[in-house]
Amino acid sequence: MNAEATPGRERLIEQFKADGLKVMFGNPGTVEQGFLDAVDAATDFRYVLALQETVAAGIADGYARATGGAALLQLHSGVGLGNGIGMLYQSLRGHTPLVVVAGDAGVRYDAMDAQMASDLVAMARPVTKYATRVTDPRSVLRTVRRAVKIALTPPRGPVFVALPMDVLDELNSEPVLPATVPLTDVAPSPASVGRAAALLAGAARPVVLVGDGVALSGAQAELAAVAELLGADVFEVDSSEVNIAASHPLRRGQTGHMFGPHSKELVGNADAVLIVGTYVFPEVFPELENPFRPGAKVVHIDLNAYEIAKNHPVDLGLAADPRHALHALAGVLEQRLTPAQRAAAAARLDVRTRERARTELAADDDGTPMAVFLRTLAERTGRDLIVFDEALTTSPLVTRYLPPERPGDYHLTRGGSLGVGFPGAVGAKLAHPDRLVVGFAGDGGTMYTHQALWTAARYGIDAKFVVCNNRKYRLLDDNIAQYWRERDIAEHPYPGSFDLAHPEIDFAGLARALGADGTRVEKPDEAVAAVARMLAHPGPYLVDIQI
Repeated sequence: MNAEATPGRERLIEQFKADGLKVMFGNPGTVEQGFLDAVDAATDFRYVLALQETVAAGIADGYARATGGAALLQLHSGVGLGNGIGMLYQSLRGHTPLVVVAGDAGVRYDAMDAQMASDLVAMARPVTKYATRVTDPRSVLRTVRRAVKIALTPPRGPVFVALPMDVLDELNSEPVLPATVPLTDVAPSPASVGRAAALLAGAARPVVLVGDGVALSGAQAELAAVAELLGADVFEVDSSEVNIAASHPLRRGQTGHMFGPHSKELVGNADAVLIVGTYVFPEVFPELENPFRPGAKVVHIDLNAYEIAKNHPVDLGLAADPRHALHALAGVLEQRLTPAQRAAAAARLDVRTRERARTELAADDDGTPMAVFLRTLAERTGRDLIVFDEALTTSPLVTRYLPPERPGDYHLTRGGSLGVGFPGAVGAKLAHPDRLVVGFAGDGGTMYTHQALWTAARYGIDAKFVVCNNRKYRLLDDNIAQYWRERDIAEHPYPGSFDLAHPEIDFAGLARALGADGTRVEKPDEAVAAVARMLAHPGPYLVDIQI
C-alpha cells in the first residue's frame, strides 16, 4: 500500500510505470496542462511529441506492434480525440493494445456546456474495446488498471480513459499496483481436437485461412506443421504480421480486403477449411452468401469467440489459443492420417514447392527505379531490417524483394485508412533502436501523416522512409475499374479527385523542411546511389521514388 497521498496526476504516472508504460506519445492541450507538467518532472518517464494527434496515434500503434505490448497515447480533449479517431479505427481493426487518455476541463464544469465540452466516452466507444471517464479521485488508478487489462486481453485493442483535470488535481492515496492480465493460453480438449482432425484429415482440397491471432500466440511453426500434414494451401485473411513465412511453399498470399468474390474464388473449391486467428471475411464489399462449397467441412480456431461463425456457419468452433490448438491438432493428425492421405498431402506440397521454384527463377528485375531500389536495399542489408508497409499498390513489389519471413520483421497496414506507414516506422524504430527500420507509403498516405518526419528529427529517431510516388490515389483507380466492370460501365477517365499530380509535391524538400533529409529518384541508375545515401545518413531520411 502507498499510504502517503499525492496529487492524482503524479500518482497516475507511477501507475503507468508500474504497468511498463514508460513512454507516452501525444499532443498537448490546456485541459491536460497540469498532468503534462507532472510528466515533464517525472523520472524514468518519456513524452514523445507529435504535431498532430493522428501522427501520435500512428506512432503509438507502430510502437505497440513492434514491442508486442501496450503503448500509451495522450490526446487533447474532444478535438484531439476527433483528430485521432481514424487512426484508432486502424488500431481497433488491427487489435493493437493502445491505452488512450484524454483530459477535459473538469467534472465541476459539466453543467456549463462550455468551450471544448464534449462526450468523450461516446466519441471513443466506436473505435475502442472499452471507454470510460473517471469522476471519483479515489478510482483513478483502479480504472487505469482495468483499461490496461482489457487492452492486453485477447482480442486485444485500444481502450480509452477520460481524465478530468480536477479529478487529477485531487490528492490520491490509491495503491500503485501492476494490472493483472489474465492468461489466455487455453488448450482445447482432446475430444475437440479429435473432432477437428476427423473433419480435416480426409480432405482432397484443403485450405487454411489465417490471421494475426496466429502471430499473437506465436503459432507460426505449429501452423506450418498442420498445413504440411494436410497439404493445404494457406491464405492470409485479417493478416498484417508474419503468420507464415513468405518463402513457405504452401503460402498463397492475401485474400485481399476489398472484394468478396475474390475470396470466394480462392476458397470455393475447398472440401475442408481450417480458419485460425482471423475473422471471415474482412472485405469492404463482402460476399453475402456462404463462400464455401456445399458440404465443405469448416473448423474455426480463435481466442475471440465472437468471430467464430459470425458471418458463415462452421462445423466446429474452438475458442482456444491457436498455438496450443494447432500443436494438439498436429499431434492427432500424425496418428490419424492414413498412408494414402499422407502421400496425397505430400504430393500437394511437392506441387507447390516446384511452382515456387519456377516463380523465383522467373522473377527478374524489371529495371524500374522502384525495383532497382528494392533489389539494392535487399542486397545491401541482407534483408535484415524491419519493414512497415503502407505501399498499397506497390506492396507486391516491396514484399517480392523484402519478403516477410521472420516474426517482427514486417508490419502491414490494416484498417483501411491511410497514414500509418511513416508514423508506424517511427514507433517501430523507437521500439528497436538497434534495427534498421524502413517505412513505405504511397504519396497519398504520406501526406496524411508527413509530420511524423518532424518527430523523428526532433528525437533523433533514425528511421528511413520511402515514398512510392505514382502521383495519384492508385488504389482508387483500381477499385473503380472493378466497379465499372461489375456494372458494365464503359471505361472512361478516372475521377479528377483521384489525381495528385498538380501541383507536384516536393517530398524531399518537405522532409528537409521538417528537419529530416531526403532525395528524389527518377531514373533506375539514381536508385542505387539513393540506397547508399539513405543507409549512410545519421538520422531520418526520405527517398521519393517516381513510379
